[in-house]
Amino acid sequence: MITKLGVVGVYVTDYDEAKEFFLGKLGFTERFDVRLDNGFRWLTVGPPASPDLQVNLTVPGPPMHDEETVAAIRMLMAKGALSAGAWNTDDCRATHRLYTDRGVEFLQEPQERPYGIEAVFRDPFGNWYSLNETNDIADNAEEISKHYAPGDAR
Repeated sequence: MITKLGVVGVYVTDYDEAKEFFLGKLGFTERFDVRLDNGFRWLTVGPPASPDLQVNLTVPGPPMHDEETVAAIRMLMAKGALSAGAWNTDDCRATHRLYTDRGVEFLQEPQERPYGIEAVFRDPFGNWYSLNETNDIADNAEEISKHYAPGDAR
């Protein structure tokens, strides 16, 4: 039985630029940066407060992807069509100010939502992320459903 999420993947176009962004601008820590036997670079980072989570920064290419797949992934990244998830913070507005000062590009300023305060930023590769300061109803499906239409509505 699955017990938790350990590694999540994010596509990037340059390992070193990605490492600099995630460590320098977001304040993540390096978990691994090694070259595997097949030549694949295993570069993982993560937020210091989540030591069991690894974000695998992956440049599309061999041995995992053929040329056609690489082109498709890079096209989606360039369009900003890929979301790499939501990050939680204790203070969305303060984190927004800190990251803005560090040069992180925000697509949406902090805004009040039923589940808390949310801002949206992107990495240098086009991936976008939600930054959330959740409130006491964020994990309560019954309360959240009062603010949104049902998921099965057509």
